[in-house]
Amino acid sequence: MRTAQARLASGDVTTVRLNSTDNAVSFDTDALVVGVHTGPDGPRPAPGAESVDEALGGGLAATLLAMGVKGKQGEIAKLPTFGALSAPLLAVVGLGDAPEGDYDTESLRRAAGTASRALAGTARVALALPAADAQRAGAVAQGALLGAYSFTTYRTTGEQTAPVAELTVLSGADGAQAAVERAATVAASVSLVRDLVNTPPSDLWPARFAEIAEQTGSAAGLSVEVLDDKALKEEGYGGIVAVGQGSANPPRLVRLAYSHPEAAKTVAFVGKGITFDSGGLSLKPTSSMDWMKSDMSGAGAVFGALVAIAKLGLKVNAIGYLCLAENMPSGTAQRPSDVFTSFAGKTVEVLDTDAEGRLVLIDGIARAGQDDPDLIVDVATLTGAQIVALGWRTAGVMANDDELREEVVRTAGEQGEAAWGMPLPEELRKGLDSPVADIANLHPERFGGMLTAGIFLREFVPDGVRWAHIDMAGPAFNKGEPHGYTPKGGTGAITRTLVGLAERYAS
Repeated sequence: MRTAQARLASGDVTTVRLNSTDNAVSFDTDALVVGVHTGPDGPRPAPGAESVDEALGGGLAATLLAMGVKGKQGEIAKLPTFGALSAPLLAVVGLGDAPEGDYDTESLRRAAGTASRALAGTARVALALPAADAQRAGAVAQGALLGAYSFTTYRTTGEQTAPVAELTVLSGADGAQAAVERAATVAASVSLVRDLVNTPPSDLWPARFAEIAEQTGSAAGLSVEVLDDKALKEEGYGGIVAVGQGSANPPRLVRLAYSHPEAAKTVAFVGKGITFDSGGLSLKPTSSMDWMKSDMSGAGAVFGALVAIAKLGLKVNAIGYLCLAENMPSGTAQRPSDVFTSFAGKTVEVLDTDAEGRLVLIDGIARAGQDDPDLIVDVATLTGAQIVALGWRTAGVMANDDELREEVVRTAGEQGEAAWGMPLPEELRKGLDSPVADIANLHPERFGGMLTAGIFLREFVPDGVRWAHIDMAGPAFNKGEPHGYTPKGGTGAITRTLVGLAERYAS
């Protein structure tokens, strides 16, 4: 059976290119995608669709209205063109109300993703969505590529529908070529992360993840260092060792590094990489365990971002730490009331072994501080409280610097990833006091769990270092139906945000 790495090496991926034609009607493709807006009397053609409407005798809106299509976001309709266009198939995607100014890039991403998902099985697809400038051309390309994603590695029966093989963005905007190329690079990294998240834990244990990171990272131009369980013990990574000691698959710490000779800033990203989380001796219920293969999504996002940063050649130094362990119950597992010494030298009392993600992160955060970064950002599927507070699609952002918190939230929004700034209330710190150690890993009260987890992590940030924490427990894994460019299963969440942050700090 093929593993994630074998699938990534197979070359079975969707490609994207740019064409500057302004004549979508005669463009040679198997399916043409255009957009429509909602209007008082029915759908209205968006820019890019006017010539198509004219070629169809001006009847596009009436036909869609008869089909019940109103132009709302997320709507999709497929129509035969009967020779009126070069493309035999027309796909019309809803864009919602027409904007008063520029088109929102995220609405274009979602529309393009909706279209490419709906056109799975089609070899060639051209998108004539509103892409009047490079930024919007890139958004269309990225959304279409992400929407075309599929994960069929483990399917051996049933009919398989191949994703779109070739996407073409129709835009004559200045700089569009570079924007489309960037979109393809970032989308490839997001797809890499999705592959890893979707891979079952039987094929993605810590050492295997480290091996993939070493192979793929080195090929992208990253320097890679892997610490095995023996080195972790010798060098004092008490948190990672404690979490991983109950598993037959020992833990790993992977350090990925990219440098640029013209860089003036250094960013460090730390990812939680629990390749499977049973809860340890504080065992999870079955209903909470069946999707815990996704508990390595933070490390996946950091890995994917570093690969993209290297391929984009950004003028920044970027370092990533993948804190990898499998949290299992056994005779060697850590116990509630155990105490360990972290890499930072602080002792931690473990009150709940299912609050394990923060234990591996504190070692990674402390180690990242030795790289003298301008900021540290950790990423994790950390708490169920994040889902309670913000739902399945919005990540929570906390920081020891208000400006940095807002910068991360703003960057996430620019990249099309929903995030919301959250506080770190000082009064919650007392709940982490331990009678036997420097700090406990859990607040005894269930309220404010996302915030107390952030406060716990903050205790291990080196003095004077700007730090932000992203809790993406919900956004990392889509348990519902696909929507826009988001598939069911692993989403690759926050990968784009980390790339965007690196771009902000690039010289």
